[in-house]
Amino acid sequence: MSTSTTASVSTHILDTSVGRPAPGVAVRLAARGGREADWQALGGSATDVDGRCKDLPALPEGTTHVRLDFAVEAYFEHRDNQRADAQQDAPANRDSGAAGVFFPEVAITFAVVPGEHYHVPLLLNPFGYSVYRGS
Repeated sequence: MSTSTTASVSTHILDTSVGRPAPGVAVRLAARGGREADWQALGGSATDVDGRCKDLPALPEGTTHVRLDFAVEAYFEHRDNQRADAQQDAPANRDSGAAGVFFPEVAITFAVVPGEHYHVPLLLNPFGYSVYRGS
């Protein structure tokens, strides 16, 4: 929750390749108080069954920049293994990323001001992603 001296952050992930939330993705949060300051790891969480990460740590007073690190490789590997099990006899999909996950991690950095809440959704697919400031 934001206060007049701090900002707050929330996020969720939608896997646009299947049109569903992405559960079980580890999300780490870091912050810094100025462009030249060192990043301070604040901890993290994981997305729930709705793809939401509701319990990210609070930002310290003086935070001006935030970084969200999404560990998406394990999510895609798990998702693809489940699909393979469900479609054992189906022909291989040339676009499945058989050589591995193209984006194993997604790091998003953004500026914040005290008193504001920042909801930053990640729209994800095996070969691309998009983010925006939500509400």
